[in-house]
Amino acid sequence: MSYLSNFTNETGKSILMDVLKTVNLAENSQRITEAKAVAGKEMIAMMQHVFPIVMQIQIEVIKNYGFAGNREGLVQFSQLIREIEDPDISKLRSQIRSIYLPPIAINTTNDILI
Repeated sequence: MSYLSNFTNETGKSILMDVLKTVNLAENSQRITEAKAVAGKEMIAMMQHVFPIVMQIQIEVIKNYGFAGNREGLVQFSQLIREIEDPDISKLRSQIRSIYLPPIAINTTNDILI
């Protein structure tokens, strides 16, 4: 739990930027592109094929910062990020989510999904 003693807003931003850099490495980018091709624009398929790759990349990055290299470590990291979230962190989180979540069209007039 060494991450708790020195976890700051700047640390959170650094970790999220490191996740984005790692996602964009050639081998990871290729894996994600291939998974997206299999999934198409289907939300469930994206969650089955792309989401696990992105989660594994995040786990690999956060363990370099003292978090457990497993799902529990990722949950702990996510909780800490939500607690310190500011506009910059929100933007970084959105960039990561956009990798595995396809855009959703929302009709703002009627507040329904279309």
